Amino acid sequence: MNLALFDLDNTLIAGDSDFQWAQFLIEKKALDRELHEAKNIEFYEQYKAGTLDIHEFLDFQLKPLARHPRTQLEAWRKEFMAQRIAPIIARGTRELVERHKLDGDLCIIITATNSFVTSPIAHALGIEHLIATEPEEKDGEFTGRVAGTPSFREGKIERLEKWLDDHNLTWLSFLRSWFYSDSLNDLPLLSKVTHPVAVDPDPTLKSHAERNNWPVISLR
Repeated sequence: MNLALFDLDNTLIAGDSDFQWAQFLIEKKALDRELHEAKNIEFYEQYKAGTLDIHEFLDFQLKPLARHPRTQLEAWRKEFMAQRIAPIIARGTRELVERHKLDGDLCIIITATNSFVTSPIAHALGIEHLIATEPEEKDGEFTGRVAGTPSFREGKIERLEKWLDDHNLTWLSFLRSWFYSDSLNDLPLLSKVTHPVAVDPDPTLKSHAERNNWPVISLR
């Protein structure tokens, strides 16, 4: 068996679901535009630059989940999927995923974005397994805090290895492993797999990939 890992934002989709979710909530007037829009843009720029403090960002990004009942959040999420996500699924995504599935590879989306936002995206793409940052819940409602290790930078490796261990697997269970990503933030995990692939990469990742003879592809 082989392992195929996929980053989500700006890789399988041509945009950032975290950023889009906050903008969607602003449009719904669930968040104050004046207070949140500039901060959302600032965090996104920090992410792209590789300077994001993930805990500061999650404090900003998860708090809105605690301000509204789960039923309301799920209704908004359904609209969000149709309006913001479906149009930005990258053109080559389904073909790439299907190729790995037909080969019998274990396919996992591994993303820093929280699982509330990303679980329906994984489902829409036909990928059963998702490793994402987990928002803390209490009595079925969100607390606004993160549960466990965020799935970000080296945290992706920690979370993946825990997932593999829970499924009685290790890196040695796989002859080959792929990771598809656009971001310099994913260099730690890209460096762990046998087949790192840069997908529509940011400038830092593109330079690193070219220096190390990693494939550079586009799904758009």
